Amino acid sequence: MVKNIAFFGRLLQIHENCFLSSMLLNRQQIQFYLTDLETPVGKAINLTIAALVFVSSGVFVAETYNIPDSVRLQLNLIDLAILIIFAVEYVLRLWSAENKIKYVLSFYSIIDLMAILPFFLGVVDIRFIRLLRWFRILRLVRLIDREFLVGSISTEDGVIFTRILFTLFAIVFIYSGLIYQVEHPVNSQGFGTFLDAFYFSVVTMTTVGFGDVTPISELGRLLTVLMILTGIALIPWQIGDLIKRLVKTANQIETVCSSCGLAFHDVDAGFCKRCGTKLPAKKVD
Repeated sequence: MVKNIAFFGRLLQIHENCFLSSMLLNRQQIQFYLTDLETPVGKAINLTIAALVFVSSGVFVAETYNIPDSVRLQLNLIDLAILIIFAVEYVLRLWSAENKIKYVLSFYSIIDLMAILPFFLGVVDIRFIRLLRWFRILRLVRLIDREFLVGSISTEDGVIFTRILFTLFAIVFIYSGLIYQVEHPVNSQGFGTFLDAFYFSVVTMTTVGFGDVTPISELGRLLTVLMILTGIALIPWQIGDLIKRLVKTANQIETVCSSCGLAFHDVDAGFCKRCGTKLPAKKVD
């Protein structure tokens, strides 16, 4: 009897160890595919996420126009399905993270949480919660930073230029959504659609200020002040960074790296600045 109990005890321990090993393996696989950008599965997952971000942003814009109720209902269902997918993705990322506290407090996790927070708090009629959905486009920052969406651009300056354009577009898009959400209920003539809000954001952030459209709510005026400050601080900084890159490129020569394909390097460079591979000998005229 004692031997049987000991046998079943060892069998149960073996089964428990196998289960824990399987859980650990599944967690590592999920974490790998959610962060991998090289394998077909990893690319498919991240491309799907990027496409869903664009679709959800398009849904937000379409909802600002006078569309039939049936179409609006279909758009709401599409947005709900996307939110559920994002919520599942967030839970999987949190579950597979080795340091969960560090992940929750990370920049990308905060962006992901802002994208799904309206889903979890949808029953609460709070304007701030509804405003968060316009930040969903920032989910593309993860793929932009890792050169996934801009990987087809061969030159480094082209990648930087694309990042600058995306940064400017994302900020204008977010501000346009926020100002529309705040002003439309009280000033539908000035902010009737997303295009009106987008026009106002561009004019305000470039400090042109035609004055033909003005916010009337206190929160709308506060957002306008933030737009102006962002335009003053961000646009010159981004354009200045681009100019510095262009000036640096003018002092470089075309020496293609045999490993990573980077085309331009400094005149006296002996190794690739991206991957460290030895560069071919430069031709002497």
